[in-house]
Order: sequence, then structure tokens, then C-alpha cells
Amino acid sequence: MTPLLRKLLGLNWLLLANMLALAIFGVIAIYSATYMREESIAGEFWRKQANWVAVGFFAFMVTSLIDYRWIRWGALPMYLAGIGFLILTKFMGTKVYGSRSWLHLGPINFQPAQLAVVAGIMVLALFLSQFRDMHPMLRLLCCGVIVGAPCLLILMQPDLGETIIWGPVLLALLFVGGIPLRYLICLVLIVATCIPIAYIGLKPYQQDRITAFVHPDIDKQGAAWAINQSLIAIGSGGWSGKGFKAPNTQIELGFLPATAVHNDYIFSAIGEQWGFVGGMFLLGAFALLLLTCLFVAFFAGDQFGLLLVIGITALIFTHVFQNIGMTISMLPITGVPLPLISYSGSFVLMIMFGLGIVNSVWVHRHEPEV
Repeated sequence: MTPLLRKLLGLNWLLLANMLALAIFGVIAIYSATYMREESIAGEFWRKQANWVAVGFFAFMVTSLIDYRWIRWGALPMYLAGIGFLILTKFMGTKVYGSRSWLHLGPINFQPAQLAVVAGIMVLALFLSQFRDMHPMLRLLCCGVIVGAPCLLILMQPDLGETIIWGPVLLALLFVGGIPLRYLICLVLIVATCIPIAYIGLKPYQQDRITAFVHPDIDKQGAAWAINQSLIAIGSGGWSGKGFKAPNTQIELGFLPATAVHNDYIFSAIGEQWGFVGGMFLLGAFALLLLTCLFVAFFAGDQFGLLLVIGITALIFTHVFQNIGMTISMLPITGVPLPLISYSGSFVLMIMFGLGIVNSVWVHRHEPEV
């Protein structure tokens, strides 16, 4: 048996099938949320998403078959490229929903913040696995520098949602990486005390979102409009939903923001059309995906592989929790996409690339280090 065939047969097929099922359902959900618009616009979203899923699947397969330990040589260049793209975004980026977070490079349109967080996970995993004997405080400070540079650039866009993503991801990596719990508790307390100060530095529209979250009845026709319509859409779906491409929905009538229903509010559309049952199946699929990743982490061949898988798992979990949380008014609106489901183009590619790394850790768990 050739090494390539052995690797193909050794793929984590549950991870692959679950990922593809979510991605295909995402394309269907995007089509169902945009079909009522002009044909050219409606077709553009789901077809582009399908193309990104195809590219992402190719990246997943290639990454799965390459030994993840080679990431040691590519992590830092990818991290520096992410920083470079973030700097370019500051001066050449496109403004979307109040933040200059998108970068156009020829036919490609993507968010460098999403590249930066995946590259940051790779660099953090490499650092924490290589310098295990360093004093915890020094390791913590170095990790702060690694995370601080992209976070500051993302916050300057300003993109609060992608900045918040770094918090749980960093904590998960620090905990698994061996930083004592007392240091992590102190870190969380310091961040908590800085929240009121950070609130003052937010843009007015970001402050309005937080106010609408705390007091949803204060401005139903303004800042709280989107979240109230999201709750109405999900609630009106009932047990089994109104059906695929159902007429007279919050989506079709335009009560959910037409510019964001296929990305930020895709779960609201799913809740209305597929109901409680559809929402639970979706959450169950994500739970299975995350548990599969944790299973891979448990059997990782080394500390580096373990940290890579934990970082990617924390990234997906945080996006799922934050996106669904904001659509059901558990969290403020932050504009974070739902992995593999939201119309997000390059983010689908980044998530599939990350899951390819997870699969590579599984495939190469018994192989000697390169």
C-alpha cells in the first residue's frame, strides 16, 4: 500500500462527512434566505458560497495529507502575511457595516482578520510547545505580544467581533499549554476590569448595539430593530418551521436586514424556515464536529498537534456561540459569521483549512517527527 493511499484511508471520515454536510446545508440556507431577490443577486450569493466550499474542500484534503509538523516552517510567514494584510486593510480596505475590514486583491475579496487568527493559532501552538520550560509569566507576556499585534490592528478597523474571538481561543491555548490556572484567573480579572474603559473607546454604533442588548425595548425602531426582528423570526418558526422557501416570512418581507440575513443572521433565517427541529439538528451537527475535534486532540501524537487542534476547536466554538448567541439576544450584535453556514467566502476556506490541520493531526498521529 502506497503512503498516499494509506493516508487517504486513514482520514477521519466522520470529521470530513460532518464538515461537508454543514457546508452543503450552508449553501442551501443561503439560497433559501436570498431566493426572493433579483435573480442575479440571489444566484450570486449561493453560487459564490458553493465555489468557496469547493476550494475549501480542496484545501482540506491537501492539508489533511501533509504532515502537520511542517506547519512549524510556515506558521511565522503566514502570521507575518496576516499582519501585512491587516496593515494594508487599514489604508486600502473596504468599509462594510461601519468597519474597514475587507481587502480587495484583484478578483479576491477577503477579511485579513480571519487569516490572522488562524495564523496566530499556529504561531501560539508552536511557541507554547517549544518553550514549555520557560517561566509562566514570560510565556504569558510573549503570547500577549503575539496576540496583541493583530488584535490592535483589527480593533483599529474597528471590528469588535473578530477581536473578541481571540479571547477564548487564547485562554484555551494557554490552559492546555500548561500556564498555571492562577495566572489565567488573574488575566481574566484584569480584562474584566478593563471592559468599562473599553466601552468608552467604542464607536457610537457599537455602543448602541450594547445598549440595545441590555435594553432591547429602548429603541425598537432603531438600534434594537435587528435583534427584535431576529427573535420574532426564530419564534415564528415554531416547532418545525415555515418550510424551505416559505412565503410571507420575516426574510421575504424584509424585516430581517437584507444585507446581513445570509451571513450575520443566517441562524434567524434557519430558525424561521426550519424551526426548533432544524435549529437543534444544526446545533447537534456542530456539537458532533467539536466533539470529533476533541477526540482527535486526545489522541494527538505530540504537544504541538494537541495545541493546534485545541486552537481550531476553540475558534469554531467561539464563532458558533457568538453568532447564535447574538441572534437569540444572549450576546450583543458583533457581526461574527456562523462557520460553514454563513455567506462568508474566505472564512469558509479558513475554517476548512483549519479542519484540514485537525485531520492531519489524526492521520499523522503515529508517524515520527519530521
